[in-house]
Amino acid sequence: MQDKLSLMIPGPTPVPERVLLAMARHPIGHRSAEFQAIVARTTEQLQWLHQTSNNVLVLAGSGTAAMEAGIINVLSKGDRVLCGDNGKFGERWVKVAQAYGLDVQVIKAEWGAPLNPDDFRIALEADSNKKIKAVIITHSETSTGVLNDLESINKHVKAHGEALIVVDAVTSLGACNVPIDQWALDVVCSGSQKGYMIPPGLSFVAMGERAWNAYKRSDLPKFYLDLGKYRKSAAENSNPFTPAINLYFALEASLEMMQKEGLEAIFARHERHRLATCAAMEAIGLSLYAVSGSGSPAITAVAPKGIDAELIRKVVKNRFQILLAGGQDHLKGEVFRIGHLGFVCDRDILCAVAAIEAALMELGAAPNQMGAGVAAAAAALRSV
Repeated sequence: MQDKLSLMIPGPTPVPERVLLAMARHPIGHRSAEFQAIVARTTEQLQWLHQTSNNVLVLAGSGTAAMEAGIINVLSKGDRVLCGDNGKFGERWVKVAQAYGLDVQVIKAEWGAPLNPDDFRIALEADSNKKIKAVIITHSETSTGVLNDLESINKHVKAHGEALIVVDAVTSLGACNVPIDQWALDVVCSGSQKGYMIPPGLSFVAMGERAWNAYKRSDLPKFYLDLGKYRKSAAENSNPFTPAINLYFALEASLEMMQKEGLEAIFARHERHRLATCAAMEAIGLSLYAVSGSGSPAITAVAPKGIDAELIRKVVKNRFQILLAGGQDHLKGEVFRIGHLGFVCDRDILCAVAAIEAALMELGAAPNQMGAGVAAAAAALRSV
């Protein structure tokens, strides 16, 4: 059956029909008054979503573009930074920082485990000369389904007094609480194909005043990703370069939906789906990869024992047209990942769980009690 594929991955995520229809509009001039009005509206909507009165700048690019922009606009050559690494994306930010000649001290944790806030505290307290200029972390580590303790790490950064915090919130923004102003987060980056419920192509950088002060001193090379240009244009409801016009149409439509649902309801929905997914996998007899208590509201990583995770994914896709994410690097074949991020409802969770149970039966690895996963998910969805 064609055109029936259901995305249960951490991005791209499902796109609502009204958002798709908004994208079908004929493009308009990006210097027109009509487009400037859309920029003005989406700016206010983005500030609402980010819980900030600060700038939220929109780039044409992926979440990686936002993170690279966040790093290079507040740092200078040779600056010392702490970079959290407990998965594929933590690894990526280490490589980005090194590519720009920064002095990188890596704070590591095992894949599947959260970063330890005390490791950051110890490193920051030892920096009596205030050489550390930034702490770079991934909030929701998509590769392992782990949610790092951003609030606690940020408190240690603020106690340092000099360092900024640069946050990859690509799969956490719009899925859980990231109160930028309340926590005084300096740089927060995200991407459109996640909690925003629109296709890939836009990314977002929220910058606070401490970050903008650092921007004035930054000497790392930048042109297209020079956020000062975006800030200047944003003040005029414009963009320094040609924006992804039709994605702006989608962004406005999706943010209207999110505002109608409300922040607390959005966060509660994602948490409900996380709990239901975890309960289902445990009822089936499949192990969760993330350390207990550290699961991300965006994605659940599952580590089946005695069976190739890629076989499960293959059957679920070919038989039931549901796409699950695979493991990355050394986790390929070891884990599969269930995305429950963005435009996902209770029905999607139940369907995915049922498909996984049926796939295990087809592969000769059925749980002792077929339907246990669906029953556990249904109970969790009802009780929360």
